Amino acid sequence: MLGASGHIAGVINPPAKKKRSYWTNDKIVADPDKWLAGAKEQPGSWWTEWVAFLATHAGEQVPAPRKYGNVAYKAIEPAPGRYVKAKAE
Repeated sequence: MLGASGHIAGVINPPAKKKRSYWTNDKIVADPDKWLAGAKEQPGSWWTEWVAFLATHAGEQVPAPRKYGNVAYKAIEPAPGRYVKAKAE
């Protein structure tokens, strides 16, 4: 799979916006130009295909914990945490 945009645009543009496209080709070849020549452009986001792939390879979905930390690892502070608020130098 090859996306039409960089990783940031691919993440911030949800599939419903249909702003991007991607290419797929099931044939594995060493030359990327040959791979692209045999690829098919797919309209929309690669997200939906990625989600379908993950669903077949992931384990059972479980709910997020209601409380952070555990006996071995205590929660330090509420999210998002002070490191998010710190200015980069």
